[in-house]
Amino acid sequence: MANIIPISSTPISSTITTHQYPKFIPQRATRRSSCAHKPLLQCFATVDKLIDTPTVARRSANYKPCIWDHDYLLSLSNDYKSETYTKQAEKQKEKVRTMFNNLENPLDQLELVDTLQRLGLAYHFDSEINQAMLNVYNTSDDKWKKANLYATSLQFRLFRQHGYDVSQEVFSSFKEEKSESSFKVCLCDDIKALIGLYEASHYGFEGESIMDEAWRFTTDHLKPLLDGDNKATTLDPILAMQVKDALELPLHWRPPRLEAMWFINAYERREDANHVLLELAKLDYNIVQASYQEELKDLSRWWQKYGPGEKLSFARSRLVESFLWSMAIASDPQFGYSRIINTKVIALITVIDDIYDVYGTLDELELFTDAVDRWEVGAMEQLPEYMKIAYLTLYNFVNEMAYDILREQGVDVLMNLKNSWVGLFRAYLVEAKWFHTGTKPTLEEYMKNAWISIANPILAVHSYISATNPIIEKELNYIESNPDLLYWVAKIDRLQDDLGTSSDELQRGDVLKAVQCYMNDTGSSEEVAREHVKHIVRMMWKKVNVHCSTETDLSKLSIQLILNLVRMAHCIYLHGDGHGVPDTVTKDQALSLLFEPLPL
Repeated sequence: MANIIPISSTPISSTITTHQYPKFIPQRATRRSSCAHKPLLQCFATVDKLIDTPTVARRSANYKPCIWDHDYLLSLSNDYKSETYTKQAEKQKEKVRTMFNNLENPLDQLELVDTLQRLGLAYHFDSEINQAMLNVYNTSDDKWKKANLYATSLQFRLFRQHGYDVSQEVFSSFKEEKSESSFKVCLCDDIKALIGLYEASHYGFEGESIMDEAWRFTTDHLKPLLDGDNKATTLDPILAMQVKDALELPLHWRPPRLEAMWFINAYERREDANHVLLELAKLDYNIVQASYQEELKDLSRWWQKYGPGEKLSFARSRLVESFLWSMAIASDPQFGYSRIINTKVIALITVIDDIYDVYGTLDELELFTDAVDRWEVGAMEQLPEYMKIAYLTLYNFVNEMAYDILREQGVDVLMNLKNSWVGLFRAYLVEAKWFHTGTKPTLEEYMKNAWISIANPILAVHSYISATNPIIEKELNYIESNPDLLYWVAKIDRLQDDLGTSSDELQRGDVLKAVQCYMNDTGSSEEVAREHVKHIVRMMWKKVNVHCSTETDLSKLSIQLILNLVRMAHCIYLHGDGHGVPDTVTKDQALSLLFEPLPL
């Protein structure tokens, strides 16, 4: 996915003051809640008669073609759209609500909350979950968790997740009396508790030494359990899978929808699985999947008409992969419009990223950046034909979205949207200049730009506008100012992207990435540099945790939208470039998430 990096402490909006609304109106207006395809704004200029610049030497990234055929996407059919299944789901929901009423033990309540969250069902039970968390928080009797590391870890993790104040000192009783740092070795006998402490450690704040030690202690004792040569270890297969999944990607760093896909499979194998929860989880998973498929059909029609095509054949066509990102950002059914918007944004960013990284000359890229800054139809006259196509598609998409929001909510967001794109283009241009001039930035110089070029700021703006009703202009302006939470999340996203893609990008010709910048700075090996970058990611997550707990200017929804984007980065770059190289793990994820219903 494209990169994101800030290039100035001065907001872009402060440099642009004149509104340049489109001179044309949509062919027809549709409601925001509709997922139906909407034509782009009509433009005076057309792209089929434009003349390109003289032939110049162009680089090629040799990207693999899209593996998701347009006809295949349109042929998708899903029986779970029917009322029969929704009625079944409603019956199971009532049974779950009864469970909440019948649970008195705090640990039982926390376990139900945790299971619902991990099965992807929490959005159905917001009020019940909030009440259960409040009940446990206000419980004065702590016998249920005393000397129980599993219960203490679960409580700590859920309290931190839901914004309750809880101290790291709750783990003090599990440490060796004569040591300020070590946990009791006997705790290693309880693998379930060990996993729970490991997951809780990822909610630690900066300066919390107990949580740092919890991470080291659990990591050191969980990794050997997966060693095939460790004959002394006879681990239950289900626990072994839990250990593997946790070490690969901790729960706090996983996108909720992907966690649901993984956890349903794991939960089904447990002897203590609640069959009401399991049946509801599968029904809901399939019903939501059916809505995703309808959204994909509409998006495929749009992409078929406005995607790269032959004129931009050098660029990646990654519609389904872009939808996976948007689904991770806002997975609940009511956010269909947001998924449509974000998919278009990410698909367009992918093409524009390839223009800057691979195809465009430096002169062309400077003209392209200037055209977006001017934001008017006449600005594209200076562009070569392939850039005109990209510019018109972007111009019409942004103007139409602004028109929809103005019509639906009476809020003018055109400059917010436009300025977010200007910031991204400027960051891309910085990297292009580095490449074309052979500049090798230091890691610090690179990261000052790279947190914007990774596209988190632009996606944060589009996500908020498309998912929020009513839009609060104060909150939107705050997001546009790149608050600390967004800044650190974007940096994590950038580093995860670089860990997964830098090797391939350097082979085809690109600016140095974080790993290589650190190697140049220190003379270290690639292996050492990668471990250093992973360490930085862990440290930055501590900052993110602090800002999540203290953030007062962002709604809970806004915080989750921002967090889910970086969670998807962890997932999609876990085994390499899952966005640019689609026939890897990403293909299997797409099949499971979007195309293959779970058997009931």
